[in-house]
Amino acid sequence: MIRHIYDNAWVLDTPNTTYAFHVLPTGQLEHLYYGRHIRIPEGEGALDALTEKHAYAPGNTCVYDNDHWGYSLEDMRLEMSGAGKGDLRDLFVEIKYADGSSTNDFVYEKYSTDEGQPSSDTLPVSYDESGKCEHLCITMREKVKKTRLELHYYLYPDCDCLCRMTKLYNDSDSDIVVGKIMSNQLDLDMPGYVFTGFTGAWAREMQRTSVPLLRGKHVFSSRSGGSSHRANPFTMLHPADTTEDHGDVYAFNLIYSGNHMESAEVSPFGKTRFLSGINPEGFEYRLASGESFDAPEAVMTYSSEGFNGMSRHMHRFVREHIVRGEWKKKERPVLLNSWEAAYFDFNESKLVKLAKAGREVGIELLVMDDGWFGERNDDHSSLGDWDVNKKKLPGGLKSLADKITSLGMCFGIWVEPEMISFNSKLYEAHPDWAVSIPGRDHSEGRTQRILDLCNPEVCEYITDKMSEIFSSADISYVKWDMNRTFTDVYAPSLPADRQGEVFHRYICGLYSIMKKLTEKFPHILFEGCASGGNRFDLGILSFFPQIWASDDTDPVCRAAIQTGYSYGYPMSCVSAHVSASPNHQTLRETSLETRFNVAAFGVFGYECNLCDLKKEDLAAIKAQTELYKKWRKVLQFGEFYRGRNAGNLPVNGVSADPSSAGNLTEWTAASEDGSSAVGFLMQQLAVPNTQFHTYFARGLNGDDLYHFYNRSLKIDVREFGDLVNMVSPVHLKQDGLLVDIVAKFVKMDTENEDLKASGDTLMYSGVHLKQAFGGTGFNEEVRHFPDFASRIYFMEKE
Repeated sequence: MIRHIYDNAWVLDTPNTTYAFHVLPTGQLEHLYYGRHIRIPEGEGALDALTEKHAYAPGNTCVYDNDHWGYSLEDMRLEMSGAGKGDLRDLFVEIKYADGSSTNDFVYEKYSTDEGQPSSDTLPVSYDESGKCEHLCITMREKVKKTRLELHYYLYPDCDCLCRMTKLYNDSDSDIVVGKIMSNQLDLDMPGYVFTGFTGAWAREMQRTSVPLLRGKHVFSSRSGGSSHRANPFTMLHPADTTEDHGDVYAFNLIYSGNHMESAEVSPFGKTRFLSGINPEGFEYRLASGESFDAPEAVMTYSSEGFNGMSRHMHRFVREHIVRGEWKKKERPVLLNSWEAAYFDFNESKLVKLAKAGREVGIELLVMDDGWFGERNDDHSSLGDWDVNKKKLPGGLKSLADKITSLGMCFGIWVEPEMISFNSKLYEAHPDWAVSIPGRDHSEGRTQRILDLCNPEVCEYITDKMSEIFSSADISYVKWDMNRTFTDVYAPSLPADRQGEVFHRYICGLYSIMKKLTEKFPHILFEGCASGGNRFDLGILSFFPQIWASDDTDPVCRAAIQTGYSYGYPMSCVSAHVSASPNHQTLRETSLETRFNVAAFGVFGYECNLCDLKKEDLAAIKAQTELYKKWRKVLQFGEFYRGRNAGNLPVNGVSADPSSAGNLTEWTAASEDGSSAVGFLMQQLAVPNTQFHTYFARGLNGDDLYHFYNRSLKIDVREFGDLVNMVSPVHLKQDGLLVDIVAKFVKMDTENEDLKASGDTLMYSGVHLKQAFGGTGFNEEVRHFPDFASRIYFMEKE
């Protein structure tokens, strides 16, 4: 509820949070409170307890004007901040005017409330299916220059989330140059928070990175042209003692896919300022008279129930107010992707054979990845030449799609529409369509360049060409890739004084393409990808309901990566596949069961050559797909909880996350009503003579009785090496022919967990699992739990 409790004071309440601010005597907006829900009455003086008291400004600071000597803006909590009036912290907005001045003195003019949803002509925004959203608009006007800011606040009580959006208007007769405009500012009156972001690189995305804030400023940001592997726009502020289930936490995200910046700064006076928005580095936007600019929408939430409580807010926000369209709540198919099965070396017959193998094990969708167009036999050519390679697919896309669908499966393809190969017909015809600086050698990436999406002609070409492809066959799924960061940034379509707009205009052009295509092809399941998670953000999720989380499919790495994503994104958005062992990115060997167990907690599929697998592996995969389909709704759309967290894999021997000292990763996905759940427990390295483990559930109903059980597994005798001779009547030489023959017929039974317990027992006492192998003996009561082993457990209400 949005309440105007007295003249120039507002309180924004959700069921579990309260946000409050008012207008200072000088006209700025003073932020008063954001945190757990508190009762604030109506009427004058209702906010006195929340308001700072100032008699004299701190030493060596500047006061706003001669009429207000009691405080300096440098020592105030503000809703937004501008340059030139004494606030020396990182600023919300920076504008240069025609006379060369850059003071920005925005003061309160008026407010309005309604039930209007967020809107923008150029950017994706949040929404509510009801068509209504509680909305507060505060208009701030520059005291001298004819510019104004609208600060928009949107409430989503169902998920305890508050969204902010900033719109800047140039009402003057001259151009203005915007050097910085943020989406969110939160000023808190205490230092000592921990600023947590999610950093990484290709193949190791979303590594939780926590920085204690004592003094000074810390920044998480991207300048790659996308939201990037390097620093995701999702961040958190929290006390050092916050845990998964206890303690305060603020969380923030942007509905944006371009360069971004999140900063947290502690002032000399102990106040903490958080800012998020478009990265001002490389950004300069010229607004002509009468023009306006929309900053990306920001979302924030607060929870007093630790990181899991916060994640439930964010997950619901993304599921209900970001993802849209036919696939919003529709269960996603189990797919088989051709990439690691064949890379570029495929043809129609190979793909049909792969599809038939997939059908036999329960695969529902075959995806043909890169290599089907132009002369695309490697990554050195043909991007932009979106015509079928008839040598590989003589009957075109339709012939292949018809053969796949005749098997009772769906068909999908890979595209990378934003790119152009130097060696392509498109580049020969339109070299001016590529982002590059005339007369300068271009720094190359993956032997491809980026199309200039600032150019409407280029956007129209992509839209038309993709429409032609998607209409040419029965295509149910599209993987939309983007495998390059920006270099030598220059848009040939823009004049010299507009080159600071390239990054932002590119993203707006991309959004226009995505919007047209998803509206034209509402039945297609689109999946975002950018070298894995290089563009995993709420902007992409506003059009595509799921994103490929990482090109790294090693389950040990993926456990850390998927844990990282889970803080801000629901598992229905996170794509995860089972791939070969040894893994193609790390060469690590892991069991098929662990690969499945990790990937199952996401939008699930396989990325391996089923045609080359052994019969026993194919039988295992068939059992896995059957199991996944049974529990698909819980795994994709259930409430996701983190338990113990083994944390990030160290980089150069050092982990950025101080909480990553453990050896176990523990997850639970529970149905919304708590009647069923799937649990996961994985260890990184086996610890000698450590037999005891406990699994703690989450999300159950405490008073209900549950059946708790696991899968019955068979263990290959070769897993035990020479130890098998302790029980074998004949000597079996390790890696010998005889042991291979025995392994075909003799399997070792591992433990069965099968019990009944109340929900509160499963959550608070936990299940004391049957002992792990500790070197002293093995039978069917012992858990085979070596390095990188895992288990999934099932809980059903009786």
